[in-house]
Amino acid sequence: MSSTELPGVRTTAAVSPQVSAVRVAEGEQLRRVTLPGLTLNVRFRPPARPDLPPALYVHGLGGSSQNWSALMPLLEDVVDGEAVDLPGFGDSPPPDDGNYSVTGLARAVIRHLDAAGRGPVHLFGNSLGGAVTTRVAAARPDLVRTLTLISPALPELRVQRSAVPTALLAVPGVASLFSRLTQGMSAEERTRGILALCYGDPSRVTPEGFRHAVEEMERRMRLPYFWDAMTRSSRGIVDAYTLGGQHGLWRQAERVLAPTLLVYGGRDQLVSYRMARRAAAAFRGSRLLTLPDAGHVAMMEYPEVVATAFRDLLRDTRAAAEAGGG
Repeated sequence: MSSTELPGVRTTAAVSPQVSAVRVAEGEQLRRVTLPGLTLNVRFRPPARPDLPPALYVHGLGGSSQNWSALMPLLEDVVDGEAVDLPGFGDSPPPDDGNYSVTGLARAVIRHLDAAGRGPVHLFGNSLGGAVTTRVAAARPDLVRTLTLISPALPELRVQRSAVPTALLAVPGVASLFSRLTQGMSAEERTRGILALCYGDPSRVTPEGFRHAVEEMERRMRLPYFWDAMTRSSRGIVDAYTLGGQHGLWRQAERVLAPTLLVYGGRDQLVSYRMARRAAAAFRGSRLLTLPDAGHVAMMEYPEVVATAFRDLLRDTRAAAEAGGG
């Protein structure tokens, strides 16, 4: 073992000699998917048996495939799951075309599914990943069996004040200003701030979990494209919020045909809890799970509850298909 490798950590491809390896939890593996103009890091767990239906997990803004590490093992007996690092996040390099729009990210997910031949999949999305997977499900219903959205970033008329700094990243020059203003902050301080923003109760994070989060923060801050990816992705969300007509996210939500599970947290500071009922009305035949004590990342805060809700969706979807002769 070289001095740059740690137990439980596997190096995929070096982005820079100064950037440490991405952490891999027990039972997980990583692989690289290379497509024209696009390279994606994919985290997966070997399926419990070969006949399981495929699933794909898509993280939110500033996140990575590691955001699904708590949920994936709870579902490994019912789906063959893999989690993707969106372009410019996790261990995926930026896309060659620099397109971080919601449509561009959705296109990356579609290209991955088409190339892998894994569709249709049980598709999961959190935050930005929720907007991306909504667009995927609307544009390519043939690729989606079910859709599970956890605090999806869908347009709100009144954005919560705690979400304003994220939106401000879309303004030209603000990201570089944020970078300078926070230059003196330690990785621990940055991590505590993010956990306070994303978790309903940050004390639920274990000491080991906090240490891993700090290590990942240190790694990300060394990436030369970190702020650019954050800026362009934030701008992509803002742009998606302003789109109207058939390309608007709410209009596309109405077009989704896949059985949909919606998960909202009562303490979410980034996606308002009040949007839950609007989402339930937009996604036809959807079911709604509300968690009063959860924040923005319920799959990390209450993975067992989310897993149970998905199992119920899976069971009922199968029963409906069998009753209809499908």
